[in-house]
Amino acid sequence: MNKCSRFSARMSLVAFGLRMRQLGIWDIVKGLVAIQQKSIDYQPLDKLLDAFINIAAGGQGMVEINTRVRPDQVVQAAFGRESCAEQSTVSDTVNACTAKTVEQMQEALQSIYQEHSQGYQHDYEESEQLLDIDMTGMPAGRQGEGVTKGYFAGQKNRRGRQLGRVTATWYDEVVIDQLFNGKRQLDANLGELVQAAEQVLELDEERRARTILRVDGGGGATDDINWMLNRGYQVLVKVRSWQRARKLCQSVTNWLPDPKVKGREVGWIEQPYPYDCPTRQIGIRTPKKDGTWSHHVLVFNLSNETLLKLGRQPIRDDLLSAHLLFAVLYAYDLRSGGVETINRNSKQGLGLIKRNKKLFAAQMMLVLLAQLAYNLISWTRLEMARYVPGFSQLGTMRFVRDVLSIPGRIELDAQEHLLIVLNGRHPWAHSFVTALSSLLALDDLSLILGQI
Repeated sequence: MNKCSRFSARMSLVAFGLRMRQLGIWDIVKGLVAIQQKSIDYQPLDKLLDAFINIAAGGQGMVEINTRVRPDQVVQAAFGRESCAEQSTVSDTVNACTAKTVEQMQEALQSIYQEHSQGYQHDYEESEQLLDIDMTGMPAGRQGEGVTKGYFAGQKNRRGRQLGRVTATWYDEVVIDQLFNGKRQLDANLGELVQAAEQVLELDEERRARTILRVDGGGGATDDINWMLNRGYQVLVKVRSWQRARKLCQSVTNWLPDPKVKGREVGWIEQPYPYDCPTRQIGIRTPKKDGTWSHHVLVFNLSNETLLKLGRQPIRDDLLSAHLLFAVLYAYDLRSGGVETINRNSKQGLGLIKRNKKLFAAQMMLVLLAQLAYNLISWTRLEMARYVPGFSQLGTMRFVRDVLSIPGRIELDAQEHLLIVLNGRHPWAHSFVTALSSLLALDDLSLILGQI
């Protein structure tokens, strides 16, 4: 006979919350972050947790706390909350965050990342670490701090802020998120972002030599490339100046057509630009509508073996110049499946650009909460993929929308034993139970399928 039974439309999110508590994630935040705000019914850090739960539940705006989190006491309890604050009071708490609070949160995220991430535990003797660096637009209302006109893809005369990001791409993790005003571009922030990543990953000289920085043209100015090279990194970066790219491409004597992209051609730069350290350079040209060519140049100092691995090309004994050319080209193309995919997952799956705050520190705190949610979801998803490989194919949006929204009930029997029953008709229920049961592995908790 059940002593207690409670229903939740997101019972799989309940299991996710229990996993988060099992790892002690929020305990680290509470130990390092302090928000100076008067407490009435709820402590400031508890309200910040409510904001985090809303993000994990797929809430796009703060107002959804009232519909996604507040009515569901089972979800609240799973994350260690007895009840949930009203969305306006949660918003007030986020607004109370200062630059010092943000710095404390960054310290907490660093501790969490170093304790739980695969990127921090990367074996540099075994293989290189790949870090992608990028800027992505964060549109916002014109009254916000740091909101200016700037570059926002496909949005002319748009205002907002810019988000600088460093990702450990092979592990689908966000290492660093940093907010800047809308006019700032990667050339002004590259060194700051890289050095912040160095602190989180503890990259000494030996580790930097085994780390690849892949950067688009925004970080391809001469000074930026020289800085990365002199810092000891392996680099794969697009030259920023189109005039220089066109001039360098004039030294290409043999253009080869790309078998994957119609009209695109690639060739070796035979008179490369002399950077501070030795590099190899390739030219890329694509036809424009007016019949002329658009030229680009990629600069790199990677070994042949590393290029083949990064470009997902086969290692071969009969390695030809053409094989290397296409390895470089495809290695750079894979940015679209790296940092650009992570950016898209954050925006679509976690509503990164949907929550806007007037205060800069408040906006940065929401960015950091989304960073924590992204990494925790990524770690959980990849852990689950060890038991059910299909989870590795899911993006953040599908994981939040489908996998973390399985309805069910939780029961407490007379022996105080918890039983989570997921709706067996849900297409992801069986896989979820198979994978997460092994991860939770709590003596007083069982995860099963049933009829709801």
